[in-house]
Amino acid sequence: MRLNHTEVVSADEIESIHEASIEILERIGMEFNCPESRSIMREAGADVNESTMRVRFSRELVESSVAKAPSEYTLHSWNPAKNVRIGGRWMAFSTVASTPHYVDRNGVRKAGDREGFRDLLKLAQMLDIIHYIGGYPVEPVDLHASVRHLEASYDMLTMTDKGIHCYSLGRQRNRDVMEMVRIARGVDQATLDREPSVITVINTNSPLKLDIPMAQGVIEFAQHNQPVVITPFTLAGAMAPITLAGALAQQNAEALAGITLIQCVNPGAPAMYGGFTSNVDMQSGSPAFGTPEYVRTAMVGGQLARRYGIPFRSSNVCAANALDAQAAYESVFSLWGAIMGGVNFLMHGAGWMEGGLHASLEKMLLDADLLQMVAKMLEPVVVDKDTLAVDTIEEVGPGGHFFGTAHTQSRFRDAFYRPILSDWRNYESWEEAGRPTADQKAHRLVDQYLDAYQEPVMDPAVKAELRAFVDRRVAEGGVPTDF
Repeated sequence: MRLNHTEVVSADEIESIHEASIEILERIGMEFNCPESRSIMREAGADVNESTMRVRFSRELVESSVAKAPSEYTLHSWNPAKNVRIGGRWMAFSTVASTPHYVDRNGVRKAGDREGFRDLLKLAQMLDIIHYIGGYPVEPVDLHASVRHLEASYDMLTMTDKGIHCYSLGRQRNRDVMEMVRIARGVDQATLDREPSVITVINTNSPLKLDIPMAQGVIEFAQHNQPVVITPFTLAGAMAPITLAGALAQQNAEALAGITLIQCVNPGAPAMYGGFTSNVDMQSGSPAFGTPEYVRTAMVGGQLARRYGIPFRSSNVCAANALDAQAAYESVFSLWGAIMGGVNFLMHGAGWMEGGLHASLEKMLLDADLLQMVAKMLEPVVVDKDTLAVDTIEEVGPGGHFFGTAHTQSRFRDAFYRPILSDWRNYESWEEAGRPTADQKAHRLVDQYLDAYQEPVMDPAVKAELRAFVDRRVAEGGVPTDF
């Protein structure tokens, strides 16, 4: 990325947010529900009150810990061609994740199931601009919760060759998915512990709480040097102050607390600073996305992440219920905030709808189009003797055209990005074609992509070992769900 990041607030104002966050952590602290996490923080020098589970952090502990997090690292896939670089000026785009519903190939909104989950994986595999499977694109609720992580991770690892995400819903799930990733990569444990290969996203229970499963995920992943994305879910007016400065100060405090925990577990373990601050509709209480508030907080979140030298996670989100103008413009605004905020890892990059309540195949295609346009926009403008084309301008002269010149003919196929959903026919020919709208074109293209899908080729011995591990863990009952 060669565009300069957008600085929404001044350096002095960033320091003011930092100072407010330090004051929050020193004076108010955070509730850590997991006894192990409190023990780790006590040993690191934090002030821990066991009766209230409140942990208070000194400035020195926070600032020295956060300084240990790496600013850049490689996230490995079982197909090395799909490794992604995280941090610096690099960007990686992931799928939508964690929706309870999806819109199927027939346009019907349904509860998440394995069929829809697999269709979304297939489409994600076919779209090169999607670099990472950022979680279950839809929750496959027809898989029992005790074994869902096993079967869903098997699908992600065998139906795509891109990196995957692990949900931190109890320590054993973390261990199972890390072992599956190790098998898929064909490496030993020491290599996995040396090479980041799977991420987990940790959402704090805003305001100012970290629950037991999330803390266990931090600890387990940090111990094995796998990236942890600390993402407070701070909706201004609901789970955070209604002012953007106050919401950002709370977001920052919660993010710094999580990153401090990571570094106290394993100094130097990879982390990401997650920003998800938006606002709510104060009439209904519903989350709002793609709003001016979301755009500004994404940009400031990027400034804060750069202040700490930690990779920045943001999202491409919208609150639209249908693939319409609202879905497009809210996603464009979300993307603008993330990209100009300096995002390194874009969660929910393609397919998010209805404030995260459903995933859409057609929206995944629309978002992929937007992501490709963003990627094209960020390409450097080449300025040299050939591209300045003075000789060609002389050849054409006043009043001519450039269609037939050798300069144009040698470049026209790849000169410009053509949006895959665009319809640049004139009105008359568009009418003759039946007036296809963007959602209709997307529907047809989704069918074409899914029909053309081919499973990536994994070493048969590795795939068999992976299947055997899943079958064994399923036979053992997976993980307990009676709590």
